[in-house]
Amino acid sequence: MSRPTPTSLSARRTTPLALLALAVGAFGIGTTEFVMMGLLPDVADDLGVSIPSAGHLVSAYALGVVIGAPLLAAVTARMSRRKVLIGLMGLFVVGNALSAFAPDYDYLLAARFLSGLPHGAFFGVGAVVATTMAAPERKARSVSLMFLGLTVANVLGVPVATAMGQQLGWRATFLGVSVIGVAAIAALALLIPHDRAAAPRAGLRGELAALRSVPVWLALGTTVAGFGALFSAYSYITPMLTDSAGYADSSVTLLLALFGVGATIGNLLGGRLADHAMRGTLFGGLVSLIVVLGAFPLLMSTPWSAALAVVLLGVAAFVTGSPLNLMVMERASTAPSLASSANQAAFNLANAGGAWIGGLALTAGFGVTSPATVGAGLALLGLGVAGVAYVVDRRGVTPSVGRERLVASYVPSRAADRVHH
Repeated sequence: MSRPTPTSLSARRTTPLALLALAVGAFGIGTTEFVMMGLLPDVADDLGVSIPSAGHLVSAYALGVVIGAPLLAAVTARMSRRKVLIGLMGLFVVGNALSAFAPDYDYLLAARFLSGLPHGAFFGVGAVVATTMAAPERKARSVSLMFLGLTVANVLGVPVATAMGQQLGWRATFLGVSVIGVAAIAALALLIPHDRAAAPRAGLRGELAALRSVPVWLALGTTVAGFGALFSAYSYITPMLTDSAGYADSSVTLLLALFGVGATIGNLLGGRLADHAMRGTLFGGLVSLIVVLGAFPLLMSTPWSAALAVVLLGVAAFVTGSPLNLMVMERASTAPSLASSANQAAFNLANAGGAWIGGLALTAGFGVTSPATVGAGLALLGLGVAGVAYVVDRRGVTPSVGRERLVASYVPSRAADRVHH
């Protein structure tokens, strides 16, 4: 039996701490992404704009994610991933600091766009680093541990940051998030192994060519439809809880924290299951999402069942997160960072598209729980796209090739081996 190489031993020793560093960055990003929803009235009052205008600050961040995710991943593809992660988190700190000191609405709009630029690329590059430092049988679990920072942000980060903004002013919130970003930079610098690029230097055109694959687009389509289903319902969860389930407005924050608990459970469960059966976990998660969203009109009829529905929605949706990320990276094995970053852009397109489609159902007068029914239809569409992707893969794609290239694309340097020994 062959002995492990020094490089593999070094990488595996540092994996838990490296994942912690990635999770800290994910926590900061998740907090700044979602906290604006709770601060909209405060920001609108302070800057003298309407609530709908303040809502454009959420859209500006999402637009930054969609543009920055593939662009930054592509232009940094041949750089050290450790340096890229630190640089992206530095841009994140700058964006949030500028948000804190924004003198007017237009300045804040630009700062929010800047804050969103590194979001997708950080998760995309981070997912590749997480998988390539893990043993083959723990790749999905490693991705889920990195995204744990994002789900925990919904449980702890957003409520605390919102309370801080309400008590100390919304600018204090963005200063606090900047401090989290600085802590993440320190953790990344200390805990992520030094690396050297080992993939062929195909250039920007070669990186973009990896996204021409039909299986890649089918995987991205599954992400848009599946998570569009989530956001179709979640975007309007507050009126469902108050108008249908009978909760007071003051209870909604706690119930949204329950969603974060469910998302955390689903994220960890999905990572563990996907290491054993990636495709089966994806199909199972989408079917569960269809069932949960289809039952929403019934579940939202009483307070206790509505609380259960919020938790189940988080579990069912985030079970699919890790398998979707891995599937996209494997289908674009020559440019895994770019593909994973594009998947983050797909998540944000799902956010915007799902909310828009769910809103159409409300506008049409189909009832307060109708966005969930629409979401069930989107999840069914996602299951259909995933089924087509399965058929395409069976006809001519070998996933193992993607895994081998993925592992080869991140190689700790000899200098790092000496440091960690």
